[in-house]
Amino acid sequence: MNVPGIVSVSVSVSVFEFSGFFVIFCLVAEKLLREKDEKCGDAPQVIARGGFSGLFPDSSFDAYEFAIQTSVTDVLVWCDVQLTKDEVGICFPGLTLEKGSGNINYSTNKSVYLVNGVPTSGYFTVDYTVDDLKLNVPLTQVVLSRTEYFDGRLSSVLTVDEMVNFVHPPRLWLNIEHDAFFTQHNLSMKNFLLSVSKKVDIDYISSPEISFLTSIASRFKKPKLVFRLNQATDVEPSTNQTYESLLKNLTFIKTFAEGILVPKTYIWPVDESSYLLPHTSLVLDAHIEGLEVFAADFVNDPPLSYNYSYDPVTEYLYHINNGDFSVDGVLSDFPISASEAVDCFAHLGKNASQQVDLLVISNCGASGDYPSCTDLAYTKAVQDGVDVLDCPVQMSSDGIPFCMSSANLIESTNVAQTFTNISKKTPLGSGTGIYSFSLTWSQIQTLTPSISNPYESFYLYRNPKYKNSGHFMTLSDFLEMTKNTSSLSGVLIGIENAAYLAQQGLGVTKAVEDALMNAGYGNSTALKIMIQSTDSSVLKKFKDRSNYELVYWVDEGIRDATNSTIREIKTFADSIVFGKSSVFSVTRSFTTGATDVVAKLKAFELPVYVETFRNEFASQAWDFYADATVEINSYAIAGISGVITDFPKTSARYKKNRCSNRNNPPSYISPAEPGGLLKLVTPEQMPPAEAPYPILTEADVVEPPLPPVSAKPLPDGAPIAPSPVSAQPEISPPVWLSSLATLFLAMLLL
Repeated sequence: MNVPGIVSVSVSVSVFEFSGFFVIFCLVAEKLLREKDEKCGDAPQVIARGGFSGLFPDSSFDAYEFAIQTSVTDVLVWCDVQLTKDEVGICFPGLTLEKGSGNINYSTNKSVYLVNGVPTSGYFTVDYTVDDLKLNVPLTQVVLSRTEYFDGRLSSVLTVDEMVNFVHPPRLWLNIEHDAFFTQHNLSMKNFLLSVSKKVDIDYISSPEISFLTSIASRFKKPKLVFRLNQATDVEPSTNQTYESLLKNLTFIKTFAEGILVPKTYIWPVDESSYLLPHTSLVLDAHIEGLEVFAADFVNDPPLSYNYSYDPVTEYLYHINNGDFSVDGVLSDFPISASEAVDCFAHLGKNASQQVDLLVISNCGASGDYPSCTDLAYTKAVQDGVDVLDCPVQMSSDGIPFCMSSANLIESTNVAQTFTNISKKTPLGSGTGIYSFSLTWSQIQTLTPSISNPYESFYLYRNPKYKNSGHFMTLSDFLEMTKNTSSLSGVLIGIENAAYLAQQGLGVTKAVEDALMNAGYGNSTALKIMIQSTDSSVLKKFKDRSNYELVYWVDEGIRDATNSTIREIKTFADSIVFGKSSVFSVTRSFTTGATDVVAKLKAFELPVYVETFRNEFASQAWDFYADATVEINSYAIAGISGVITDFPKTSARYKKNRCSNRNNPPSYISPAEPGGLLKLVTPEQMPPAEAPYPILTEADVVEPPLPPVSAKPLPDGAPIAPSPVSAQPEISPPVWLSSLATLFLAMLLL
């Protein structure tokens, strides 16, 4: 089943189906082109733009070296070639120095030159010798969403010769963006290329200028020439046509180039709201003409289409594994992500077997895609391959247990706009809130869900088209839904604030136990039942249920736990949950080291589940390269038993990757070294150390017994209510069933 807001495209084709497609395509291509040596079906190529420019300054030695260390072995290293005043070719990301440095040591005025007919101001490479640039222009990170901590390494500009001799790229791609501009300044890019080609093996040369490509076509035999198409409305300088119009004549392009390099939106266009439109026929059309197709502009930080759920690997798979076509290469600032997509995840097939033993537990369903704990979030989580579906239980004022991320309804609903006179301060939060136990279930059902946006300060918003979609579910409806979902291995029921709720006349542990019994989960069942709480006294209430797994949630960071504390935990819990920073310590988004907490707990036979994994790049330490898959892999190799995630699809797909079980796993599926990147930061740039987390002690885990449920007066002077009973309000049809009908109708409307 497809869920609203997710493009209905299969991105999982078996190797046999995919190779079969290309066999057919090759036969057609041979017949059309009469080229019996045409090669089809090769793995898409990974092109590292300026090296690993998503982490280190573009075109720096560090960026190039790191790209080679973390990418496929035959990675193409991309160099944007500029010419200096003394006719030296350098690797630099733009004509003006501002494109690659935020710390230019020149006091002279900027120049103004015509670039493709447009007056452009800046410090231009043509105004300085290479020695000037090495002395006065340290390479820095100019993309604001990326770390500046490596700027202090004072990376100097590299000539093309230096880059090749120092870095030893496996293969080389030279991009010539502005030959016409250099010609205006009496500098010959053609002469430079002819000279450097005598010393360096060049695999590809690209340019957006047709006149340049035609002028060198007869002079170079080995390098493939690639026509780079800029934005659709930009004008190609030698023909005065827009790139959009030129793309309509692929036969003409084939006369001077062997391939095309296009923005990825030429292949998968997006609408004004950043949602995908149907893919174009460009790749198929170009392949019929015998042209290779390379897609550009891949990054792990924004902008990404919302359809990719902030997962860069998903975006690559849309381009190389969609059932219709595959591009021949991808140009990326983060070549590690492209490498793992190509080698580890492409063409796994729908029935690929699990390669990594890791339990995937949802965090309020697929709350990264839909509002937390709604029917849509739960349906999406199941569709995405979650193992354990979770329900954090809250209580309504009339004693109905239901699934909601927090007792404070302000965090996940529009309650502040609907019920304005019942906010209050409680021990459950630092400020005032509107709490579930202040409203009846019928009132709660009238609320509109709100999707969580934990990285709103980074302008990272989740699925805005469906930010208020879905319906909340009672615990009974949730359990009924899970009983009818064969792919699940378990459910996790979260219970918090039990002591406070008891004082309000609400027995949450009794309500949960009754709901489980009524749903048929009292005795041994096919589904694992997990009860989670930060309160040991809550878990002790379920201790006599031998078929339940009791999960102790440590909701604060720790760096260690004493042996006596672990022994105490084992008296009331079967497993433990804590945050990511209790495994890898972090300072200013850099890992600083690894604790031994996981190994210690596992030695006591306590499985460890870690929270909360998210796809947004801002949620990850720099050591994980803005890639959720790299992060998950590092934690899995650290020995954890499961992940708790807002995006179950990313973790479920990771478990099936084909690279982890190789005898020598490649670098892009090897764990990040804790503190490894921090070693590359100069002392002057080193972020200040943060205070270490505490050690978990017995005093932290021992809780007093839960108080009895107090009598609670009902509104308007009604008689005292008895303890909450297990009966649930009659809902016909069940919320989850009517939601499936809604989803089916939405599918028809897509």
